[in-house]
Amino acid sequence: MTVRTTDTHRAIDTVWRIESAKIIAGVARVVRDIGLAEELAQDALVSALEHWPQAGVPDNPGAWLMATAKNKALDRLRRDKSLGAKLEQIGQDLQAQEALTVPDFVDALDAARADQIGDDLLRLIFTACHPVLPTEARVALTLKLLGGLSTAEIARAFLVPEPTVAQRIVRAKRALTAAQVPFELPRGEALGERLASVLEVVYLVFNEGYTATSGDDWMRPALCDEALRLGRMLTGLAPHEPEVHGLAALMELQASRSPARTDAQGRPVLLMAQDRARWDHLLIRRGLAALERAEQLCQAQARPLGPYALQASIAACHARATTAEATDWTRIAALYDALAQTMPSPVIELNRAVAVSMAFGPQAGLEILDALRANPALKNYPWLPSARGDMLARLGRHDEARSEFEHAAALTQNTRERELLLARANGQG
Repeated sequence: MTVRTTDTHRAIDTVWRIESAKIIAGVARVVRDIGLAEELAQDALVSALEHWPQAGVPDNPGAWLMATAKNKALDRLRRDKSLGAKLEQIGQDLQAQEALTVPDFVDALDAARADQIGDDLLRLIFTACHPVLPTEARVALTLKLLGGLSTAEIARAFLVPEPTVAQRIVRAKRALTAAQVPFELPRGEALGERLASVLEVVYLVFNEGYTATSGDDWMRPALCDEALRLGRMLTGLAPHEPEVHGLAALMELQASRSPARTDAQGRPVLLMAQDRARWDHLLIRRGLAALERAEQLCQAQARPLGPYALQASIAACHARATTAEATDWTRIAALYDALAQTMPSPVIELNRAVAVSMAFGPQAGLEILDALRANPALKNYPWLPSARGDMLARLGRHDEARSEFEHAAALTQNTRERELLLARANGQG
């Protein structure tokens, strides 16, 4: 393989990672099937791998791939015996109808076409995150179609076998087809439910990157980066939705701490012990700006802050505190009170207990935690005994604290997390 060919393949990989979601979305609008759309987009990628090493990378590689994929879609539709039914289905979409008759896809995109691409991407996001799919399938399909990640990359990121991820993706596509999920934007009351599903998927990806549930590493930065990219994309595609900005703010603010969350040996460093000078202040500014936008939209729409904006407000309290001692724990406890009313859950209640313990003393927090111990949802959740261990230690009840930290260590599947908890059981950290 020549140096030029290698460079061309690198360029193709980069273009594909950037443009693949737009291409799949644009083709899906024509064929109304995201499985077929992905197949046709992959065919266009193969064409690029065949032609670009000899002909060179075109001036507008994304438009080239889009044109090739849509032309392949037109060829497929013309061969399809159900072309008449397809055309009738597409007939309501004037943009797609125009695409069937005037396939001029290589021209520079003007503002109208940019809006069209935005709508197509939104359709793709809402389809990939459709509630008809189980959570694991929504995550895998979103990373595949919108992140441009390969099946192998997704498998490595989540530490699961590649065939497992492949099966999830295949089953997800079949489920969408079987359920006849339309490739369209939800309207009215359905929009809220569907948007919540999209935001849930993006935040699940972020959380798995921010604190890995299993494996040897405390964090998986590639997943955080992908979630941030998807979150930023959503703010551009749905600029009037407060919770979209709330989620973006939450992820930016949490990600700002990443450089300080591990020491030189890769060991976890808890929030109160982190060197705040190492926090990423660009991400903090981005997060605070997104939170301000969410607050402005809520005020303009006469709506209370949603769960993501409330969590972002909590993260903002930490971001604004120049030292751990300067943290406004009273405000954080009040925000958790509001969050518990908006989105009640045992995990939120656990976090509220931690905030209360910091604002009003460990005994007050321990009382809340003790009421949670019987909750079956937290039976195997390591941060419940970990939080109890911390509060017991602060009360001077060190033997009980040691037992709780050891219990937490036995529950976690993350190697770094286990090391941290065992160190705390031994009175370190």
